[in-house]
Amino acid sequence: MDTPFYRLPYADRRRRLVTASHLTTDQVAALAQRRQSADEELIENYLTTYGLPEGVAVNLHVDGRTVAVPMVTEEPSVIAAASNGGRLLAGNGGIQTTVTQRELMGQIVCQHVSDPAALTAWVTAHQAELLQVADEAHPSLLRHGGGARSVRVRTLAPDWVSVDLFIDVGEAMGANLVNTLTEAVATALRPHLDGTILMSILSNYATHSLATARVAVPVGQLATKTISGAQVAERICAASDFAQLDPYRATTHNKGIMNGVDAVVLAMGNDWRSVESGVHAYAARDGQYRGLSRWWLADGQLQGTLTLPLALGVVGGATRVFPLVAVNQQIAHITSARDLMRLTVALGLAQNLAALRALVTEGIQRGHMHLQIKSLALSVGATPAEVPAVVARLTAKQPTTAQAQAALEAVRQANLTKKDDS
Repeated sequence: MDTPFYRLPYADRRRRLVTASHLTTDQVAALAQRRQSADEELIENYLTTYGLPEGVAVNLHVDGRTVAVPMVTEEPSVIAAASNGGRLLAGNGGIQTTVTQRELMGQIVCQHVSDPAALTAWVTAHQAELLQVADEAHPSLLRHGGGARSVRVRTLAPDWVSVDLFIDVGEAMGANLVNTLTEAVATALRPHLDGTILMSILSNYATHSLATARVAVPVGQLATKTISGAQVAERICAASDFAQLDPYRATTHNKGIMNGVDAVVLAMGNDWRSVESGVHAYAARDGQYRGLSRWWLADGQLQGTLTLPLALGVVGGATRVFPLVAVNQQIAHITSARDLMRLTVALGLAQNLAALRALVTEGIQRGHMHLQIKSLALSVGATPAEVPAVVARLTAKQPTTAQAQAALEAVRQANLTKKDDS
């Protein structure tokens, strides 16, 4: 019997893939060049390390201080948009944020419950005992100021019940903590349950970890060369209103916000997938998927707000594994989970304003294409030194790969001619 793939040594795993996939010598070299032995312990069936570029958004003025925000993303225009949005929002006090609560929730999912009302009454009467059970499952959490905070019961169908445990996880990302405490409570609950427990697990819908960003922008700051600030502001408000009406537009509206949010979450070593799932659930909390931000006019200013569920942490998880996380925290002056929540929602609002302003004025493609052309030049093999010359030759609005290849050949031929002349 063949050895299971996951049990093979690294060299054998790679060799098997190379053979099965008919990889070229250059492709094998690319895998080997990016291999990092420390990463082999992080995931199953490790092959290589897939890197993404990191940059910083500037001009963000949040809660009275100006910060540079590390962002990890492959999309060319994201950091430029965040910086532009930060510049537009920097005046008049900048972006103000609030975090009113930071708790994660674990679910004990019960099925075949014959009397949900009786279960609710029992849990309510024994809440203090259940919270103590939870805290005893991870005593160090109490020493760091966290711990189980409350329990609630939700009846979801005639015989389905969710017992929800809310936990302050301190500065940690907290997923494993929540799972540990929730499983302990499930064990204590089981003898008193007239049904069965299907599972005990963290919920990524972090409605008890909300962060809000607010801003007021004098409309004059929004003017372009051809459109007055008042007109731009009115158009932004209209775009905001439409994202509340149409789920098709709301999806793209929110994707633009998450361009910035995800990039910060990645740079800070947090779980961007959990943030995405929670944010999109929050966008549909009233039964229709809507835009997450709102913009309106008041007192000659464009007012904006954005609230996101952000279960973020500054210790634990990948924050301990990747050295750049600590560097990025220092760059952004992040010392607590609440700091990170505040900065992330503020950047999301700045990202949104930049995108909306571009959409309702010059269109989104003008700024996008300038940066996309650089990516196109790199994709056809241009070196960083050759990119400016290749870009200069690509005068079409939407150049093709063939045109980029031709431009690169022309640049290289011109460079050869210069060498020959010298």
